[in-house]
Amino acid sequence: MKEKLVIGILAHVDAGKTTLSESLLYTSGTIRKLGRVDNKDAFLDTYDLERERGITIFSKQALFPLGDREVTLLDTPGHVDFSAEMERTLQVLDYAILVINGADGVQGHTITLWKLLQRYEIPTFLFVNKMDQEGTNQEALLSELQKCLNDNCIDFTCENEEWEEQLSMCDEDILEEYLDNGTIQKRQIQVMIKERKVFPCFFGSALKVFGVEQFLQGMNQYMMDKEYPEEFGAKVYKIARDAQGNRLTYCKITGGTLKVKSMLHGKEQGKQEVWEEKVDQIRIYSGTKYELAQEVSAGTICAITGLSKTYPGEGLGIEVASDMPILEPVLTYEIELPQGCNVPELLKKFRLLEEEEPQLHIVWNEELQELHAQLMGAVQIEVLTTMIKERFDVDVNFGAGTIVYKETIQNKVEGVGHFEPLRHYAEVHLLLEPLERGSGLQFDTICSEDMLDRNWQNLVLTHLEEKEHKGVLTGSAITDMKLTLVAGKAHQKHTEGGDFRQATYRAIRQGLKEAQSVLLEPYYEFRLELPKEYVGRAMADIQKMQGTFETPTIEEEYATIVGSAPVSLMREYQTEVIAYTRGLGRFFCSLKGYEVCHNAEEVIRQIGYDSERDIENPTGSVYCSHGAGFLVPWNEVKEHMHIEAYLEKKQQRQMEQVKTTTRSTIDFIDEEEIEEIFNRTYGGDPLKRRRVASHREVIQYSSSKEMTRTTQYAPKKEKKKEYLLVDGYNIIFAWEELNELAKVNIDAARDSLMDILCNYQGFKQCEVILVFDAYKLEGHPVEVLDYYNIHVVYTKEAETADQYIEKFVHEMGRKYEVTVATSDRLEQIIILGQGAKRLSASDLQQEVERIEEQIRSEHLEKQGDQKHYLFDQVDETLAKELESIRLGKNKKEKER
Repeated sequence: MKEKLVIGILAHVDAGKTTLSESLLYTSGTIRKLGRVDNKDAFLDTYDLERERGITIFSKQALFPLGDREVTLLDTPGHVDFSAEMERTLQVLDYAILVINGADGVQGHTITLWKLLQRYEIPTFLFVNKMDQEGTNQEALLSELQKCLNDNCIDFTCENEEWEEQLSMCDEDILEEYLDNGTIQKRQIQVMIKERKVFPCFFGSALKVFGVEQFLQGMNQYMMDKEYPEEFGAKVYKIARDAQGNRLTYCKITGGTLKVKSMLHGKEQGKQEVWEEKVDQIRIYSGTKYELAQEVSAGTICAITGLSKTYPGEGLGIEVASDMPILEPVLTYEIELPQGCNVPELLKKFRLLEEEEPQLHIVWNEELQELHAQLMGAVQIEVLTTMIKERFDVDVNFGAGTIVYKETIQNKVEGVGHFEPLRHYAEVHLLLEPLERGSGLQFDTICSEDMLDRNWQNLVLTHLEEKEHKGVLTGSAITDMKLTLVAGKAHQKHTEGGDFRQATYRAIRQGLKEAQSVLLEPYYEFRLELPKEYVGRAMADIQKMQGTFETPTIEEEYATIVGSAPVSLMREYQTEVIAYTRGLGRFFCSLKGYEVCHNAEEVIRQIGYDSERDIENPTGSVYCSHGAGFLVPWNEVKEHMHIEAYLEKKQQRQMEQVKTTTRSTIDFIDEEEIEEIFNRTYGGDPLKRRRVASHREVIQYSSSKEMTRTTQYAPKKEKKKEYLLVDGYNIIFAWEELNELAKVNIDAARDSLMDILCNYQGFKQCEVILVFDAYKLEGHPVEVLDYYNIHVVYTKEAETADQYIEKFVHEMGRKYEVTVATSDRLEQIIILGQGAKRLSASDLQQEVERIEEQIRSEHLEKQGDQKHYLFDQVDETLAKELESIRLGKNKKEKER
């Protein structure tokens, strides 16, 4: 039996991807005649609209021999509007071919494809096409590939000593062996390519079939066969329908074998129920034709009939499900239906389209009586309009597109959901934590099975994953969060599965209401190439569009600007570039991802979403009293909850640990050990010891105003009822003396504020927490230091002092008396809303000055008392000395 490989071919639109597919099939002997895209007879352009527009819309497959192997070639869409279709295909590839347009070089969407190949860890061969066109330069293009994609893009068209030297530089172990032996084995090159340490580059012209034979030979020589497990597994990557309307499940067999009439089972997407269905047919497609197979082995791409509940990304058998595609639509459109059509019936038909393209997200808005779909752009709209007409004989139009927003949070909260109408019971506690941009949603459980059985926990996780949860700012989908089940409770008799669904949904919404929500909008990554005289205009435009860009690079008469900007402001800019450059400028853009919305307040106001009126997504909980259920609003849920809050319990444990650590530090270090530590640290240098000691002494006052000096080596061991949180940099820049000092040395200003607050704490006897921003330091964790008698916090990456303080107030404000010192007006409003006291920078300065003056006067008063005592002692000593002298003198006189 021949070894099987699945190879996908990807490219930016118009790079010649389908033409290269045609040349590969022709050169390998699979087809007898070369078709052409412009002649509308390409082997893999099987859809009428593809032939008319000359682009690939749906992924298709073809079989061809490669040496002793059987290769399935998957041709994927190149247009950005069909990126999701392309990305789903990546899940089943063994290798990829990335086609580069030799006339245009590396384009915007090319970089996006490269990042996807990197994310899916697919070994990649590169074919630089259109090298027959005038002006193409192989050496310059290779340099561009190395600069824009990876340094290890190596020219494989000339295998010589220099080529081996370049290969050896791609891996340290290979380099050592090459230096010893002077050669590299073929197997070693295969492994480096498989592990994405080397990216072979070939050059040619697909249209002229130039360089294609060498490319096929290179792939055959340097690809490795794949080993599969014996147990059955399959990965679904596409759902489609044939001309007769039969539902086709396209998948790759990833283990064992599959036979006709086999029973397959899985879980319906987003649901707990298990389905079981029989395989009716197994089809092996090549172009528009297919062959029926009774049995297929691992490595085969096939289409299965008889399955009605499969979905793209699903794993069958031992295979696990995949994540949703990264590239997703950022625009939503109203589908304008013809008058008098049967909307419920049409909506069912549209659900068939949504099976094939899950990213459509077709939604019926009952309140507005409107049908909406999420799409990538104008080309996809044209395709969808044609498909609806052909398959359902309905003429539809699409309204103007609006931006698809998303929501996330910026602080950690615990959401509580409770559902207890009569004879029902469930309580769920979820920890909601923000993640990095682009992380999507992650789900986990750390709940003890002693508290909640595993089957109930699995049910909660299912309910977390089964739907798109709405945010509370605009009703947009939430993202970039981790939702962890931390606690839960069921009733032995009254709990049913649906109870946990309600409790889970309500826990998410209650947590979102408590959290600091953030509105996100999609951003484009762009590359703008234009004559250098237009650089000023372009930079001004980008700044108007709230975009950012790198320093323009200028080569001869042309300049290149790369950067990013909101989709909402940049979506029509390509037309503008063509207009003001008179057709000489080129603008490439691809979706970068979601970032903080540049005009969040305006968008929230325009959308006008009211989370309390969204009856399908309630924020409150249902409790039971005297045999009847009653609704509790979100801000009172935690007053009624039946399980102790996870975060409060965790905070108490941490405080107990701090107390224990502090007590052990103070109780078990005596004066001799302290002396030894100082001698060991400072070598007995009296000057250093005096310098350290001067910083270490803190003046404290008792109620009787007697002055004492204490040396502190750890935080106060007793838990204080009062907290003062100080926004460090806000205070430094608000106090004139510290601000002037900061201009010279920011570290000195920071140390000065810390010393001032040490004396302040010594007088006030409250817990002082001084917070400094470290959010711009990459990878910086939260750092908490004890500076004598105060705590100093340096925030983690991406967390400002404001965010840390707000989080602290939210978690501790109910149990302790918390005061926040800051002059940030927005921060003060938020703090008041959380129940804490506020202290402006000037108020804190006045209080510090008052306390320092009081310390100074009482210190001087004490010194005065000490001086009087000292003078009395001196008088008495002098009198004694004078008397001694007089007695001695008399004694000498008598002796004489």
